[in-house]
Amino acid sequence: MNNIRETAVGVFVLLGLVCVAYLTIKLGRMELFTHQGFELSARFDSASGLRVGADVELAGVPVGRVVGITLDPDPMRTQAVVHLRLDRDLRLSDDSIASIKTSGLIGDKYVSLSRGGSEKILTPGSAIQETESAVDLESLIGKYAFGGV
Repeated sequence: MNNIRETAVGVFVLLGLVCVAYLTIKLGRMELFTHQGFELSARFDSASGLRVGADVELAGVPVGRVVGITLDPDPMRTQAVVHLRLDRDLRLSDDSIASIKTSGLIGDKYVSLSRGGSEKILTPGSAIQETESAVDLESLIGKYAFGGV
């Protein structure tokens, strides 16, 4: 009888630990297995607030993640290069647009993709040419509040 009780408690504790591990992975947006897909890059004048692991969406549907944000190595440019890993079966034309948008009240940033009309498809490793940086609300409020209009 005592062995059955100890086994039941052990199974219960084990299930609890599995649930905690699952929530940690899901909420932390970790990937245990490498996400199959392809990478594209996009240059933005500002990637303020965008984080590695942020969603990439097309028509409101998640189609990938941000896997890296770096500064353009070209000293003549001051742009952020955002590296995106997209779903393997996604096809984007070379005139697609990448925009940094804000979601929710907290202000989490994500990358929104809009398809273009071109027949030419972007290949893995290429860059999205048309981009729109996020609107910086702090600077807009500062301009209006302190008369810098």
